Amino acid sequence: MKLVYAVSRRQFGKVLTPLKVYAARLPNAFGTFYGKVSALDKKLHLARETVFLIREQVARINVCLFCTDIGRAFAIRESMNEAKFDALDEYKTSSLLSDAERAALDYATELTRDKQVSQGTFNHLGSYYSEREICEIVWLVASEHVYNITNIGLNIHSDLLCDITKRSAASGQAVSAR
Repeated sequence: MKLVYAVSRRQFGKVLTPLKVYAARLPNAFGTFYGKVSALDKKLHLARETVFLIREQVARINVCLFCTDIGRAFAIRESMNEAKFDALDEYKTSSLLSDAERAALDYATELTRDKQVSQGTFNHLGSYYSEREICEIVWLVASEHVYNITNIGLNIHSDLLCDITKRSAASGQAVSAR
């Protein structure tokens, strides 16, 4: 765990709470699982900003403070349009988001909130995204739920990563992404 902690400190400026709470107490296979989730995310065809908007929306609905914090920190690091993330409360009417992004967020919101999706929402999503991309969106919602439930279940809250990221960006330090 010392190596994992050192990597976390280098990447985030601190040891992440989930590492201290559950990664240190579970078999290495759990860490491998989370590593595979991250590796799969790197193979997505969806635009990276869309990926982060979907994950952020799911985390917001589930009220996972750690996940919303780390998601926003990555968005800041990658110079994504922060105003889009700020507009998630009113994504349905925000001119900052494209129709495709709104369709993806409608789908993610409905699936997260209701655990099912209406045929109309599914059809609307299909007018913007390929079958593979729709599967990727389902993957993002499902895997974000795993992160959210793990952190919520263990009472893990924000690590203030947005603040650390903003300070690092201001001082010109490079940090790698999720």
